[in-house]
Amino acid sequence: MSLQAIAPIAAQKPDVRGFYHARTGSVQYVVSDPQTGACAIIDPVLDYDEKSGATATVEADAILAYVAERKLKVTWILDTHPHADHFSAAAYLKEKTGAPTAIGERIVDVQRLWSGLYNLPGLATDGSQWDRLFADGDTFNVGQIEGRVMFSPGHTLASVTYVIGDAAFVHDTLFMPDSGTARADFPGGDARRLWETIQAILSLPEDTRIFTGHDYQPDGRPPLWESTVGAEKRDNSHVAGRSAEDFIRLRKARDATLPMPKLILHALQVNIRGGRLPEPEDNGRRYLKIPLDALSGGAWE
Repeated sequence: MSLQAIAPIAAQKPDVRGFYHARTGSVQYVVSDPQTGACAIIDPVLDYDEKSGATATVEADAILAYVAERKLKVTWILDTHPHADHFSAAAYLKEKTGAPTAIGERIVDVQRLWSGLYNLPGLATDGSQWDRLFADGDTFNVGQIEGRVMFSPGHTLASVTYVIGDAAFVHDTLFMPDSGTARADFPGGDARRLWETIQAILSLPEDTRIFTGHDYQPDGRPPLWESTVGAEKRDNSHVAGRSAEDFIRLRKARDATLPMPKLILHALQVNIRGGRLPEPEDNGRRYLKIPLDALSGGAWE
């Protein structure tokens, strides 16, 4: 099953709570079954300040407080892909809740690519940092609500979309209609594959709720992260009325103007480990490893 849209079950409507992380423009989600109180946490953020090197669990603890306040039971901690702009809090939340972690099975390709860039010969590149690796079309449950997995490459090699009831968590593919779409120029990214992924998402029923992975507040508006398939088809500024070739030209031209995310080299070495920080060295401190001249896009270019 390749890039095949999976129709959500109309009667299954999970509760969705978004947590906006202003420093990175990221959106984290708690998706819960109102009948059973079971929930999944999607794309949680581990706080990191690149200037001081400090880490914290402020964002993840806010999610845990929400879960506790509503007496929810965490049954899944889900990554949509290895993020380039923030650290994943999946490992921390697994430690706190005992819930299994999961990501798409193509994470192994990303691990192999980036372990070479970081020169990490000891890194396990079999995805064993997660409890489950999802294949395209796999199913899981959040309480009584069925979730299905759509392989969604283009932004990264490993990206997946989670369709849980009538809600699709589309990560870095479609943004809000006034923001267009995600970039496709990271190592392993591809604009044509992103277009194909978007078309698969847009073949879901028109009233499917779309929940994006980021919002960058164009023109200073408040952050937004919920749309619908119908609204994206009609109004998305990068997709509506365009052919595949139009989109690919637009995406490549736009990507050529974008700087690399400021945390990409910090974040990927954590996120290919499932959100685990590097092990402490003999002085008890942890260290990130930054490869020089590994990516293009210097400030002078």
